[in-house]
This record gives sequence, C-alpha cells and structure tokens, in this order.
Amino acid sequence: MAKTRGHISIDIDECKGCELCTVECPQDGMAMSTELNRKGYHYALLVEDVCTGCTNCALVCPEAVITVYRENKANKTKEKVAVITDVRDNITVTVS
Repeated sequence: MAKTRGHISIDIDECKGCELCTVECPQDGMAMSTELNRKGYHYALLVEDVCTGCTNCALVCPEAVITVYRENKANKTKEKVAVITDVRDNITVTVS
C-alpha cells in the first residue's frame, strides 16, 4: 500500500518555538531551527521529507502557524487538510 504524502507550511515569523509540533510528529520529521525569527525565537522546520499529513503538528500548535497539506494522487495537487485559525477568540479547526 502506498504511503500518504503530506507537506506542511509554517509561518516562521509567528512561531514562538514551543517545540510541541516537533514532539508530536510521529515521523520525527520536524526540528527547531538554529536561526531566530523576527521575534527572536527558534522556529519549527520540516527537516526530513517524511510527512504523511497526519495533522498532529497543526492540532497542537498554540499559535496556529502550521497548515497541513496532503497530496491528491488523482490530479497531482496538494490539498489543504488542516487549518487552525483565530486562536485568540473563537477557535476554528478545519480538518478534512
């Protein structure tokens, strides 16, 4: 059976370096950068292309800076599967 391929997008300027996403990644594909973002934090990065699009990282991110995509094999596109927004008021979670 073919492995599901995923990808994440991280807003590195808003990441506060809590490391929750790196701990929750079951594929151990994430790590903290050695560089600092504009706020002075080490930010999360996808360091190994092993993402399955499981959404764990986005679900635990307190700043909601991670968007998860999964590959659509039929039309060779990436579809957004997890977006978390508005974490300061009403939390909106969309997982497909």
